[in-house]
Amino acid sequence: MTSTPPLRILMSAQAVAQAASDLGAALGERTHVLVNPGDDADVAFVSRDVTGLSTKHEVLPHTQAFHDAMRNAPSLRWVHAHSAGADRPVYGELRARGVEVTTSSGANAGVVVQTALAGVLMLARQFPQLMAAQRAHAWSPLVGSGLLPRDLAGQTAVIVGWGPIGQGLGALLAALGLRVVSVRGSETAAAAPAHESFSYEQLHTVLPRADWLLLACPLSERTRGLVDAAALALMPAGARLVNVSRGEVVDEAALIDALRNGALSGAYLDVFAHEPLPASSPLWDLPNVIVTPHTAGHSDGNEARVATMFLDNLRRWVRGEQLLNRVA
Repeated sequence: MTSTPPLRILMSAQAVAQAASDLGAALGERTHVLVNPGDDADVAFVSRDVTGLSTKHEVLPHTQAFHDAMRNAPSLRWVHAHSAGADRPVYGELRARGVEVTTSSGANAGVVVQTALAGVLMLARQFPQLMAAQRAHAWSPLVGSGLLPRDLAGQTAVIVGWGPIGQGLGALLAALGLRVVSVRGSETAAAAPAHESFSYEQLHTVLPRADWLLLACPLSERTRGLVDAAALALMPAGARLVNVSRGEVVDEAALIDALRNGALSGAYLDVFAHEPLPASSPLWDLPNVIVTPHTAGHSDGNEARVATMFLDNLRRWVRGEQLLNRVA
């Protein structure tokens, strides 16, 4: 009788330290070996430390080495990524050759929701202007300034993407009295929320009502360039934009024009067309813009949540069950 060979798992030393004690429980009776980059592997776990400070546009050497190890593992059949999305080029390459890719969608959703809400509140309460006055040592009350904030209650928030982040953000904004409209990728009845909801292709029909346009969607062929100059031109005076999805969802040049000419009153941006955001970008210095370096989802609890998702999927893998968060 032929015995089943050990499952070869490629993961970083830091990920091993995080999850090693639970690997046995996840694998059950299936034996395994931990392999090094350069060795063949059946399964790979791309943990946060592997990506480090790399972006999908500028990949640092240690990240490149791990990506190359996956590319050069002929037996690789499944990769689990720490991120909520899988739009880095390496994942597309692996999927093209039949490798299953799963993500950690939901692991950092609560943190992203909190960050996006902070962006809304800071813009709504004129914090960019107030902080500029602080740096200038200027006592600049909003009363009489022409910048008196509008009440959030009664405004309309259009949320593009109705996954864990969009739903969490929608619940909090509704609690603050905003009308929520969702723009979703799924058009199935089971996914339909109680409020107004539209498809990505119908976004333009709701933008004239959008006091807030909040982007929390994955990057796909349907969402790439979704918010272009024509879309921005449809938004009402005083509207603001929050992007915690992907930079390529927005035409960045058109966004800069809209912010410069006052068509948009402000924006909170955590993601950009090219990352790191070039030092020459006008976005750094626009007075009505808050820029953060793709950190909306970072917190000290994410590693453990991602490891738990990987181990759960590992249990499913060895049992031949459907994996969670599969990239279709």
